Amino acid sequence: MAESIIFKPTNGSQSVIEPDSNGVISINESGSIIGTAYITPTVPLSDLTQATTGTISITNNAVVTAIIWNVGEASGSTATVTVSDGASLTLDNSDKIATGSTVVVGNGGTLLLDGVSSNVPGQIQFSGGNGTIEVGAGTNLTIIQYITNISVNDTIVLDGTVADGVTYKDGVYTLTDNGQPIQGTASFQLPAANEGSTFTVTNVDGKTYLNATTVVCFLAGSMIRTSEGDVAVEDIQIGDQVVTFDWKNNKDITRPVVWVGKAHAVVRAGLPDDEAGYPVRILKDAIADGVPYKDMLITAEHCLFFDGKFVPVRMLVNGVSIFYDKSILSYDYYHVETAQHSVITADGMLTESYLDTGNRASFRQEGKVATLRGAVRNWTKDAGAPLCVDRAFVEPLFYKLEARENSVTGCHVPVEQAVMVTDSNLHLVTQAGAIIRPVRQDGQRYSFMLPAHTQSVRIVSRASRPADVIGPFVDDRRQMGVAVADVHFITAKNLHTITAHLQAEKPEGWHDTDWTDCAWTNGNAVLPMGDFTKGKMGLLSMTIRAAGPYLLHEADQKAQVFSA
Repeated sequence: MAESIIFKPTNGSQSVIEPDSNGVISINESGSIIGTAYITPTVPLSDLTQATTGTISITNNAVVTAIIWNVGEASGSTATVTVSDGASLTLDNSDKIATGSTVVVGNGGTLLLDGVSSNVPGQIQFSGGNGTIEVGAGTNLTIIQYITNISVNDTIVLDGTVADGVTYKDGVYTLTDNGQPIQGTASFQLPAANEGSTFTVTNVDGKTYLNATTVVCFLAGSMIRTSEGDVAVEDIQIGDQVVTFDWKNNKDITRPVVWVGKAHAVVRAGLPDDEAGYPVRILKDAIADGVPYKDMLITAEHCLFFDGKFVPVRMLVNGVSIFYDKSILSYDYYHVETAQHSVITADGMLTESYLDTGNRASFRQEGKVATLRGAVRNWTKDAGAPLCVDRAFVEPLFYKLEARENSVTGCHVPVEQAVMVTDSNLHLVTQAGAIIRPVRQDGQRYSFMLPAHTQSVRIVSRASRPADVIGPFVDDRRQMGVAVADVHFITAKNLHTITAHLQAEKPEGWHDTDWTDCAWTNGNAVLPMGDFTKGKMGLLSMTIRAAGPYLLHEADQKAQVFSA
């Protein structure tokens, strides 16, 4: 073993880094770890059989790649590697993490697992929130089951895996596409410390982002109504009496606060606004005259109370009087829990108290010590009012609030105007990466010439979320490409019908529709060709039942200008 490493800076000469006076090997510049240093009487040599032990810290935005590096050794001499403060570390299949040793992803750190294996819980862990672990394409996804200490604002990124959801049952998480388990190694089991957690699942540029569940909270300065008057949420203490609204009997009652929590969020720009973590600002008077009585700042999933129902505020964002405040890139947020999930008042607006759906461990306890709580709760059995995401209820409410624009001071003026297009830019991509454009279009029918031995194609198009192109009052945040009905492969002698996309278990990239003879793509969907193309070229013909409109992103807008 050796408490030292050989390090080759990106712009510099190879050298040995030994522990400082605190016993820490510190790396604060970009470069490569080239194994462990074995010190001879005269010169340091790289010894690929040796393991680095002790404490290694990678910080200061350093981008580090490890080459044939043994982290700790199985005999008991361990190592702890911490990556934080904007730094990143890549471990590939030449690297090993010994039993008892750990790689810790701290605040702002990124760890890329590019083929490295692990089979011991705790070898790879988060610490402090706002960390990222990226699992490279081709790496066995079962490595996720050994990642621990996941908390809110930690992210796991899966390269080359497209999913739109995740299910949880008996401790096992399964990535899904349109509710169907994704074939292959997409099931994973987190250790006991993380079981019961939930995740948001987002697809961006062919990668799946698993974020610890989006929180439902108040930002600092929110004024909570108590029996002693309105109190800032950050000053609420366990035992305080909060005024709750018994909407079934139309009266106020007081309930004690049983738990308060605090955590910190950092916005992840580049994701959709509702998933990036931007807080929602509800301007004074946006709901009604004097409601709220000052600007209200809450997270996107936090619910407001209307006519006996809780509605997530993200579904009411109109960009004018209710909008994502993009000037706030990091913030503290707070939970206030009553013994029962309740309708409470914040800033003069009826809203919700905290409902523990499994993310309590992500928060730091504020104030007095609380009694241990029981099992996690859910919206169906434990909510203080029904959760409503029904368009029939939310859409009229959305337009009613939007129409109050002239009654609200300081309305937001969006800088960017959304551009919509109907052109799907439909094309195919073969397994070899070749792009195939339609040779013919006749109404809804598109035809593509496929070369022989094409085992599968990807149906690629523009894609947008209904919540973006129709309105946030539509609770559908799936990426929708084109709706594909019948598909045929035509050769000189035969016509073959392809129905893989219509089966209950669909290939990657497909969503169900209300039609039984049609399925939506997510903008990049696999269509297996089976044996139909063995030794035969032919025409792939498909009917596109529906497509678009699409939200044109900035890069697409520039491309259109250049091609005009």
